[in-house]
Amino acid sequence: MAEPTFSPESALVHAGTERRPGAPANAPLVSTSIFVSQGDPESGRLYGRNANPTWEALEQAVGALEDAGAVAFASGQAAATALMLALAPGRRRLVLPSDGYYNVRVLADRLRPHGAEPVLLDLLDPEAVERALREGPSVLWVETPTNPLLRVADLARLGEVAAAADAPMIVDNTVATGLLQKPLEFGAVASLCSLTKSASGHADLVLGAVVSRDERLLQAVREWRTLSGGIPGPFESWLALRGLKTLPLRIVRQSESALAIASRLTSHPRVRAVHYPGLDPATRELARGQMPRGFGPLLSFELDGSAAEADAVVAAARLILPATSFGGVESSWERRARHRAETAPESLIRLSAGIEPVEDLIADLEASLEAAG
Repeated sequence: MAEPTFSPESALVHAGTERRPGAPANAPLVSTSIFVSQGDPESGRLYGRNANPTWEALEQAVGALEDAGAVAFASGQAAATALMLALAPGRRRLVLPSDGYYNVRVLADRLRPHGAEPVLLDLLDPEAVERALREGPSVLWVETPTNPLLRVADLARLGEVAAAADAPMIVDNTVATGLLQKPLEFGAVASLCSLTKSASGHADLVLGAVVSRDERLLQAVREWRTLSGGIPGPFESWLALRGLKTLPLRIVRQSESALAIASRLTSHPRVRAVHYPGLDPATRELARGQMPRGFGPLLSFELDGSAAEADAVVAAARLILPATSFGGVESSWERRARHRAETAPESLIRLSAGIEPVEDLIADLEASLEAAG
């Protein structure tokens, strides 16, 4: 009888555990800066900046989501930095989404003195991307759905364009996670995820990861992690591994709640526009093809009013937490343009649906919109 093939969900539950008698049922937290070592220092664990069993268990879980290898980092930004540096040799141009996560745009701009040439484009225009990639050796950096406008790019088409130009395609998969969307299946050489958000899901840590099937690229980002010191803490890794076990349960409920909230907001008299992958007629079918299990916890909407009025709506909530980041078990929201580097409309509010009953969230949302009216 053939060995059964198990799902990524099962891999998340059992990652890092051993089956020998007396072994702990969960991967242990290993807090140490050194390991017993003698002889060849290149073999085995040596020093806490090079390796840790708790990281390795986390990487096993994260990689299982896309049937790939993974490298964990101290933050999503540390992971993004390592990827940019690992792919830089022979490629000066970095083609980025003009409406993606602003800290990645800022990071790319800070690398200009070191030879980087960031090019900001609308990645929903594959022809413009194709023209940009023809202008010189490049890296294509995709984010879909984007943060905070939740726009959906065509990964398969962009993967074809990138392959034709011999440009590695990277996908920031933070909003969807590897459970809802698998960029490596669409031609990405690596996907990037901030584990701080939905992946760990409890707003109690900061971590990131790079996922790839290209072992040379994984080795390069590992080396950058070691040299730059962007290593994940063992305790944070242990927390993230624990959080990942419930990701399939959490993100399904959060996706359902986000869709229900977004649908309700489309008819609200105080709302000018709603942004959610499952609602946009132009990309709804594309989103379903790329994210067949759900569209994630994140949505945004533009208040038909001023920035001050949007701030008042956020402040009026009794349940939804006024806070940045997203993907936690608690629902949260903020006016995104309060961050000076953000390009969002002034009255745009980004909302992350948690695991509270959706009826409670809608009641709190509607009461906040009324109270601040």
